[in-house]
Amino acid sequence: MKFLGEQGYETLNPSWPGDGATVQASRSNPQAVANYGVKAVAEHYAKQISSLKEKPILIGHSFGGLLVQILLGNGLGAAAVAIDPAPMRGVWQLPFSALRAALPVLGNPFNLKKPFSLSYGQFRYAFANALSVDEAHELYERCTVPSPSRPLFQAATATFNPSSETKVNTSNPNRGPLLITAGEKDHIVPPVLSKAAVKKYTMPGVVTDYKLFEGRGHSLAIDHGWKEVAEYSLKWLNGHRL
Repeated sequence: MKFLGEQGYETLNPSWPGDGATVQASRSNPQAVANYGVKAVAEHYAKQISSLKEKPILIGHSFGGLLVQILLGNGLGAAAVAIDPAPMRGVWQLPFSALRAALPVLGNPFNLKKPFSLSYGQFRYAFANALSVDEAHELYERCTVPSPSRPLFQAATATFNPSSETKVNTSNPNRGPLLITAGEKDHIVPPVLSKAAVKKYTMPGVVTDYKLFEGRGHSLAIDHGWKEVAEYSLKWLNGHRL
């Protein structure tokens, strides 16, 4: 936010519904985020967007990357950057690393309506596999908070659910430009998933670009190399006069 603010952008960072004001507040009240699904979170953001004077540029990571695609497809953004996004409906590939990363949640169907917090080992594999042990521990202690399990179940079952909440309008001819990224070493959203998402956008004349960040894992938006992602996103936005 500070980086983009210095480039002249007004930045907003709205939380997911139920998140506390701080990491510690979120950890102390995990039930506050329980059972929110993709549709509820998207509507939560759409309501906040409706109060703005103009359509925003949407930037999101992981499930946030899926959400910005949903919002952009619904005409609520001027453009979007989806950083290693969770798969939309129609992206059916299931790499082993993604299955292993999601198994702590999906392995127990009773998790559906519950909040879930990753252990350090689970976080290390899913998010921080491309980092040093010291940085992985630092990020885990500083950043991890409970999250609702429902969105992960929704993404996992989307192929079998025609009305899945993870469905994205990929055929909107009036939507703004979209950048989808991937981290080469991402375990939870491997590049094959980001590439498959790009292929879902077939509307001619509408910009959908792809960028692979080599050597990066799923933590690429928050780890020591975050500026590489920010600078490329800024360059891409400027290239589209945004």
